[in-house]
Amino acid sequence: MVEFNGAKLSCFEHREHFAINPIYLGKKMAITPTTSIPLGFAAPTFQLPDAISGEIMDSNALFEGGATVVVFMCNHCPFVIHLLKAFVEVADEYQAKGVNFIAISSNNTATHPQDGFPEMGRLAEQYGMPFPYLYDESQAVARAYDAACTPDFSIFDAENRCVYRGQFDGSRPGNEIPITGRDVRTALDLLLTGQTVPVEGQIPSIGCNVKWKEN
Repeated sequence: MVEFNGAKLSCFEHREHFAINPIYLGKKMAITPTTSIPLGFAAPTFQLPDAISGEIMDSNALFEGGATVVVFMCNHCPFVIHLLKAFVEVADEYQAKGVNFIAISSNNTATHPQDGFPEMGRLAEQYGMPFPYLYDESQAVARAYDAACTPDFSIFDAENRCVYRGQFDGSRPGNEIPITGRDVRTALDLLLTGQTVPVEGQIPSIGCNVKWKEN
C-alpha cells in the first residue's frame, strides 16, 4: 500500500475504481484495462495525420518543451465520451502551464467506421479539442505504446520518459463518481513542481479495447 493522490492505494485492489453501470457489461463490449508495463521508457516517435488540420504531425515537435499527455481514444467508446468534455477542460488548463496534449485513434475503421478520419475531425470540432487528434491507421503507434483500451493515458516528463500510465480519475459510466481528472491532474502537478510521480499506486484506466485489425 502506498500513497498517491492523497489516498493509500495499490493498482488493482480497489474494485470501486473499476465500477461501471451493469448495463455496459450486458453489451458486446470488451472491458479492458491499461496494460501494466515498467515505467521510464522513452516515448516512441511517430508521424501521423491530424484530423483537425489535415497535416502530418511529428512527435518530436509535439513533445517539445515540457511534459506531455498522450491518450489513445476513439469516437464511439462510451468510456471516452463519458470524460471527454472534462479532459478538454484539463487540457485547456494545463496547456497554459506548458504541458503538451496528444490524442490518437488507432481503431480499425473497417469494423468501426464511426471512428474514421472525417468523423474524428467532426468530434474534435464538436468538443473544441485544443490538441491534435491523430489517426494511427497502421496501428503501429498503438502497439509501440502498448495501448490496450480507450481511453488509455500515458504521461511523459520533459525528457520524454514515461512517468504515469493510469486512469483520468475514478469516474466510469454510471458509477456516479464525479469527473474531475484527479489522477492526471495530480501527476501533472507533481511534474510541474519538480517532484517525482510515484510509480506505486497508479490505477489503470479502463475502457473498450482497441479495435485491432486481423493479421
